[in-house]
Amino acid sequence: MHPYATIRDILEEVKTGQLSLEEAERTLIGLRLEQVEDIARLDVGRSTRCGMPEVILAEGKETPDLIAIALHQVRASGRSIISRVGEEQLSAFTEVSAKEGLTLEYMDKARMIVLSDGTPAPSHGGVVGILAAGTADIRVAEEVRVIAREMGCTVHTAYDVGVAGIHRLFSALQEMSRAQVFVVVAGREGTLPSIVAGLVDRPVIGVPVSTGYGHMGKGEGALASMLQSCSVLAVVNIDAGVVAGAFAARIARMVSEHE
Repeated sequence: MHPYATIRDILEEVKTGQLSLEEAERTLIGLRLEQVEDIARLDVGRSTRCGMPEVILAEGKETPDLIAIALHQVRASGRSIISRVGEEQLSAFTEVSAKEGLTLEYMDKARMIVLSDGTPAPSHGGVVGILAAGTADIRVAEEVRVIAREMGCTVHTAYDVGVAGIHRLFSALQEMSRAQVFVVVAGREGTLPSIVAGLVDRPVIGVPVSTGYGHMGKGEGALASMLQSCSVLAVVNIDAGVVAGAFAARIARMVSEHE
């Protein structure tokens, strides 16, 4: 996308022949915003502009407002991703999706909904490997999986491969030999991402999870451990599965496009 400051700049370059209509259209779609009543300005051009869709956070939103935003997103782009969905919100979405003739896919471990009018998710050949240290970390790992999948990646997962039984990790890594990037999810002391980063020649993203208790519990110990790693890895915030999934998918897509 061309880094134009204004829509007028784009139109001027089309007028002078410096920019084709097709290039201008792609750029304008990337800048597209749509007002949803008086509650939201929906960034429907984000996928074109940044390579990732807008993800709607359900927590903290009134159910009618959340549904209005999600339906607007589906009508604009064909798919809508909603994260951190509560039971009441899920019930409301189930009813509305049936009424509107939409497909609803609910991933219970991730607490995520994908609404669709039949438009498929993209596919570009990128491969993401996701490892979770313990079963308590799966909820965040599943957020990573949903986002990476919705951004066009093939996703491989291996759960409960933490350092308390380190021999479980090696076969899991062998099974993920095609992965172009790894996302490693861990709570408590958060050691697993550092170990994986010392074993593979691919980018590793560490995700600390808010498990653990006592001193430095609730993910703080895991975050500190990952930030202090002597292995080379990137680290996102506590429980930030959506961010990690999007970052991994971007890397995988770039690699697949250059292979």
